[in-house]
Amino acid sequence: MTKNHPSLAMDPYYEGVPAYMTEVYDWAYVDPKWVRALDHNWVVRVLLFLNDQRLMRAYLNEIKEGMRVWQLAHVYGDLVTRAARKVGPKGAFHLTDVTPIQIEHGTRKLAGMEWTRVIRSDAASYAIGEDDRYDLICSFFLLHEVPEEKKFEIVNHMLEKLPKGSKAVFVDYHNPAKWQPIRYILKVVNHYLEPFAETMWKNEIQHYASKAERFTWRKKTFFGGVYQCVVVEHKQ
Repeated sequence: MTKNHPSLAMDPYYEGVPAYMTEVYDWAYVDPKWVRALDHNWVVRVLLFLNDQRLMRAYLNEIKEGMRVWQLAHVYGDLVTRAARKVGPKGAFHLTDVTPIQIEHGTRKLAGMEWTRVIRSDAASYAIGEDDRYDLICSFFLLHEVPEEKKFEIVNHMLEKLPKGSKAVFVDYHNPAKWQPIRYILKVVNHYLEPFAETMWKNEIQHYASKAERFTWRKKTFFGGVYQCVVVEHKQ
């Protein structure tokens, strides 16, 4: 884990980047050199223990052509490109992220797709315009990377902005079965690199929703419980 990067904190380029990003995740998501090294499909595949495609499909299968989709954060590899192409020019794909380098990478990947927008914003406070009614809002492996109070803010903001008839999709870590050997590898990884991740083992995602009873929560787990996909909709 890298601690408080003074050069980043003093650089106006990083103004508005949350402190936990530069204190914990500058090696993964903030420092441009590391981002360039990590933003590849093969890296995503290794980090997800070869489960990358099935987890991406869990999200992509919820997208229909012509939908308006908001994805809360840039994801390494080709996921944002695939999601935007599936939406297609009859819909809209909006990608937000809070770090400048992630905005740069997302903008490059979505270049030439006029139905896409890349917006620098905190996922917990993105100001959605009146014309930006979304059919699907997705958090793909974001919650495990934010502090506990931020988890509440993000989940509640997503659900507050979710129109009736639309879906919120969360793909993230889950509590692995005790027989799953990856559980013990992740214990070490979480201790040294992912300090906010293990609460995802203890809490259901709906735990972070202040009005969870207003929604239906449909969960599917993968790879012996290591991962989950939760689809949320308003109750009828």
